[in-house]
Amino acid sequence: MRGRGAAIAGVGLTEVGKVYGRTAAEFAEEAVRLAVADAGLRLRDVDGLLINPGKSPGLDLSLAKRLGLRDLTLLSEVQSFGASVGIMVAQAAMAVRTGAATTVVCVFADAPLQQDVRSGDAYTSSSLGAAGFRSAETAGGFTSVNHRYALAAARYMAHYGVTNDQLGAVAVSQRKWAARNPVAQFRTPMTQEDYHRSRWVVQPLHLYDCCLVSNGGAAVVVTTAERANSLPRPPVHVWGWGQAHPGHLMARDSMFGLVTGAAASGAAAMKMAGITPSDVDVREIYDCYTYTVLVTLEDYGFCAKGEAGELAASGALAPGGALPTNTGGGQLSGFYLWGMTPLHEAVLQARGEAGERQVPRHDTVLVSGNGGILDHHATLVLSPHPRT
Repeated sequence: MRGRGAAIAGVGLTEVGKVYGRTAAEFAEEAVRLAVADAGLRLRDVDGLLINPGKSPGLDLSLAKRLGLRDLTLLSEVQSFGASVGIMVAQAAMAVRTGAATTVVCVFADAPLQQDVRSGDAYTSSSLGAAGFRSAETAGGFTSVNHRYALAAARYMAHYGVTNDQLGAVAVSQRKWAARNPVAQFRTPMTQEDYHRSRWVVQPLHLYDCCLVSNGGAAVVVTTAERANSLPRPPVHVWGWGQAHPGHLMARDSMFGLVTGAAASGAAAMKMAGITPSDVDVREIYDCYTYTVLVTLEDYGFCAKGEAGELAASGALAPGGALPTNTGGGQLSGFYLWGMTPLHEAVLQARGEAGERQVPRHDTVLVSGNGGILDHHATLVLSPHPRT
């Protein structure tokens, strides 16, 4: 098995953003077809399908029948929220490395946005039950994901002295990347003043600290490295992976908000890949909030704990910076398809196909996923080069 590598051979992305009138299953079907075509394959070549459903209903194992897939040797739904995509790619890589499957498609799709309904409402309802609350937390005012991440961010900022200016530097740098991405939802330049003028969502989080909500779908095709080399698109080799589920409680004496599962999953992925943080050229970090970019960069070892805010303020994460990060604009300014957002950009960067935003050195690309309220983490290490 050691000599049988895995690679991403195709990628597909539907139209994303405020795209109405389509279901998650319809987006997923299109994304799979696009990814398979991108790989130069046909649907009959696919013998594995891994599905990550989003918030909206209707995306499930029946997708295989919608696509007309037959004789699959791998079919499953994977749900660790934003960490799911990294976990799916790892499972697909293991399947093709062991011969359990030859060609596995990993897909995410969602359609939470509804016309004339506020985008934020799509992620508020999940915190509430039929009676208006489902726990003491929600009864006490924690009625959305935003409230819970605000608590994590506030604790992190208070502990390390991180400022809103430094959070704003993340938002501004990613908007600069998004301006170079033709499929990004937000491409208008942003300044620190724009960031501070944006409304509070839940203190300490401004509007521009929070990710977009998008409709759409994306998929990747994973096959053996040997086979990927014979296909038309440049292969993106999967060097390493890791996942972690730390189980921190939102409690005074826990590490909630200060250390995330990125520390363990990143260490595992980099150990498998045989690299250290200094070897990484491009970082695609799960950025549901500006705060998660900072804490994840620290947990991966790109700087010491408490130093990521200063790193962002220095311009290191922005175009032309020493540590290019979230080069498509991420989920803050690009689009929000859970873990497929960072993975899609990572594949384009590794292929050298990111156009105006292409990072000159892209030999090693790190991808992160974060699910729940810092509950689930996954890390991938990708490269255009096979493991030697």
